[in-house]
Amino acid sequence: MTATMRAAVLHPEASSLQIEQVGVAGPGPEEVLVRTAATGLCHSDLHFIDGSWPIPTPCVLGHEAAGVVEAVGPGVGEVAPGDHVVTCLSVGCGECITCLEGRSYLCLEGRSVRTRAAGQPPRLSLGGEELHQFVGLATFAERMLVHRRALVRIRRDMPLDRAALLGCGVLTGTGAVFRTAGVRPGSSVAVVGCGGIGMAAVQAARIAGATLVIAVDTEPRKLAWATELGATHAVDPADGDPVEQVHALTGGGAEFTFEAIGLPRTVEQCLNMAARGGTATVIGMLPQGARVEIDGAELFLHEKRLQGSLMGSNVFRRDLPQLVDLYLDGRLRLDEMVSLRLDLDRINEGYEAMLAGEVVRAVVEIA
Repeated sequence: MTATMRAAVLHPEASSLQIEQVGVAGPGPEEVLVRTAATGLCHSDLHFIDGSWPIPTPCVLGHEAAGVVEAVGPGVGEVAPGDHVVTCLSVGCGECITCLEGRSYLCLEGRSVRTRAAGQPPRLSLGGEELHQFVGLATFAERMLVHRRALVRIRRDMPLDRAALLGCGVLTGTGAVFRTAGVRPGSSVAVVGCGGIGMAAVQAARIAGATLVIAVDTEPRKLAWATELGATHAVDPADGDPVEQVHALTGGGAEFTFEAIGLPRTVEQCLNMAARGGTATVIGMLPQGARVEIDGAELFLHEKRLQGSLMGSNVFRRDLPQLVDLYLDGRLRLDEMVSLRLDLDRINEGYEAMLAGEVVRAVVEIA
């Protein structure tokens, strides 16, 4: 049975989202229907809206959300109607080699659970035709119909508008620090880019016990926010070469550096900011086909490591409840990360504010 709901749809050749009435099917085997409470606006969605990363359209975007379970299909035992949940795009098939190794974020067969099998009616529809569901979630809508592996139940005392941030930006930034890089107490850390993901990395470095946490950004207000959330030092490239500034603050480079923008130039800077024997981790979403140039001596002579981090190398069904606990005990500060709240009709305004550098995270409150 198909119901109707409002959703923000990206049409071919469009540069903004259109609010429309769309169809959503009832949950089939291993599927869960969730009433969306709130969804965060992530910078990576802009890569699909502006066409720099192609996707099938028409499509409902969005991949960072929290909500309440309305109904479950056959074979679902993890959640029940009324449960509070957070969705995550790191859904794995559960059977490929990467899933069996505990790295479902690298799943080789994830598409098999992100969409229904050929010949089945689509999860979402528009005018009787299939409406594509971004990464199997499509959170810019009043409801989400997802595979059971794409969500995790959380405590009911966790505010859902804050919980929405955990499914992508916070999970990615904290995971890069905790999991991918393994920052140790007493370490020195530099984070290049203080948007939502970078700000989560700054907080994770503080929580992990880093002694020096250096925030690097061209926006003074973002540097001020980063300092409020745990950065011990702020570096503005307008004041001089950021690599030299980081070296001066650390006495030779940071042990761990993180690139949270997605530009070849800042990746190169991140590696150069690292100390001898240090590790540079790329979190930002680089454009397709982008190339990074590095001095080979940085790798073999200085024994630096340059690595990527996909969604913070997460095990989200374990990590998300832990992040909830960190928030509720006051160590992970999410309230300060929400710079703008909007309803679904104003979703495009949220992206305009993001492009203007006016927000850390914008949250769309849907229900």
